[in-house]
Amino acid sequence: MSENTHDKLPIRMLHDRVLVRTDSPEGERRSGGGILIPATAAVGRRLAWAEVVAIGQNVRTVETGDRVLYDPEDRAEVEVRGVAYVLMRERDLHAVAADRFQGTSDSTGLYL
Repeated sequence: MSENTHDKLPIRMLHDRVLVRTDSPEGERRSGGGILIPATAAVGRRLAWAEVVAIGQNVRTVETGDRVLYDPEDRAEVEVRGVAYVLMRERDLHAVAADRFQGTSDSTGLYL
């Protein structure tokens, strides 16, 4: 799938809704040291990163293309053209990491 496929999604978000695509599929993952962690491993509550692919007209703090941090337990999944996305309200986002925040004074790249 190309990077520009999301520009032509046959969906328009309403109000304060945000449509995101998760960064990695659920399942096995690797630690920073390269150790494979199985999907069945018990971990505490863990937030996940995703890319914003569509926003409603009342969304004020994120833009399409931003990376956002959200709680994967509080999500509603939807499939569009065979691709799984997560639908949520803007208030359910915990942080935004975007290039547009870099270069400003006191910028960490995260909007918390």
